[in-house]
Amino acid sequence: MVSAQLRSAREAKNLTIEQIAELTKVRTDHIRALEDGRFNVFSATVYIRGSIKAYARALKLDEVQLLAQLDTELKGTQKFSEPPPLVETKKPFFDQFVLLIAKLNWKVGVFGFAIILFALIAGLVVFTVKHHQGSDPLKNLPPAVYSPPNSGDTLPLPK
Repeated sequence: MVSAQLRSAREAKNLTIEQIAELTKVRTDHIRALEDGRFNVFSATVYIRGSIKAYARALKLDEVQLLAQLDTELKGTQKFSEPPPLVETKKPFFDQFVLLIAKLNWKVGVFGFAIILFALIAGLVVFTVKHHQGSDPLKNLPPAVYSPPNSGDTLPLPK
C-alpha cells in the first residue's frame, strides 16, 4: 500500500509529520490522511496525486511506481473509481443564456440594439400621433353661432 510505504520511508529517515509538511508544503492533516490511507479527505484525485508526488520527492522515493500503485488503490474506492464527467449532459437555461451573451460581438450587438430601439420609438410615435388624430374632441361639434351678451347689434367696446 502507498500509505504504508510513505509512513515507513518517513520513519526510516526520522522525520516528523510537521517536518514533511514543511518540506512538501502539504498540510499536516493531509499528510496524516495519506499515511492512514484516508483518500476520501481529498476532493479530487489530482490533489491526492500531487500530494503523493511531493511526498515521494521529499523522501526520494520512486514517484512513478507510487502513482501506479495509487491508481490501482483508488480504483477500489467508490469516490475515485471513475473520473468525473468532463461535460454536463444538460445545462440550465441561465447558463446557456450567459454563454450566448458571452459569444456576442458587442459592437454588432450594440448597433443592432440601437436600430431595434429606434424602430420601437418610431412605431410608438406613429401610434401616438394616429391615436390622437382620431380622438380630436372638436371634430364632432356642430357649427357655433355667436350671440352677443347684450341684445345690441354691436360688440361692447373695451374700457
